[in-house]
Amino acid sequence: MPGESVNISIKQWAEDDRPREKLLLKGRSSLSDAELLAILIGTGNKTETAVDLAKKVLAIANNNLNGLAKLSLNDLQKIKGIGKAKAITIAAALELGRRRKEESIIENPTIKTSQNAFDFFYPLLADLDTEEFWVLLLTRKHSVIKPVRISIGGVHATVVDIKVIARHAIENLSSAIVLCHNHPSGNLTPSEQDIKITKQLQQALQLIEVVLVDHIIIGGNKYYSFADEGRL
Repeated sequence: MPGESVNISIKQWAEDDRPREKLLLKGRSSLSDAELLAILIGTGNKTETAVDLAKKVLAIANNNLNGLAKLSLNDLQKIKGIGKAKAITIAAALELGRRRKEESIIENPTIKTSQNAFDFFYPLLADLDTEEFWVLLLTRKHSVIKPVRISIGGVHATVVDIKVIARHAIENLSSAIVLCHNHPSGNLTPSEQDIKITKQLQQALQLIEVVLVDHIIIGGNKYYSFADEGRL
């Protein structure tokens, strides 16, 4: 009758509307990764729904959100139905997520274990497709003074200048530091260069009475610790 509301099941809605309505009815945690991504995509093409396109996007990222964050705009646009606007929307949403992780770092935490160091650096390095080298400057009690990005490199390597690291340690009155860099490939095995630069830095820092606490290599959501492996 006119004026009466009619209960319609989710299956009766247009397929592109289902993730949005499901979120309204059941909350965002009820949606799959593909359904959340479909909301960003908005609409499908002539033969596929937004959910279908979302599944294709996730497939090229091996159904992994960390992998999704590493896709370029060109990678996304290789899928029929994902144009520049939709690719930019996806990239922007992922960047907001990355910044949220970065802001979740506790202010002035204390680094007591390799896990603490990994937890600090993970939001900064997890989604990168090129190598970056960072140092975490610490007080004598290993409270964080600040992180400093030393260099940005390519897919397989980055340049590390020992003098630059020493200068940052001196200028910030740091008593200890943690080194960290990422391996975009996900391979956690330290290279010969990783081992060499760690030894050189440890020796150089001793001259200015700064302790090298650890060197963390991040690959995906895992890490390698020089300290844990007895290499410091």
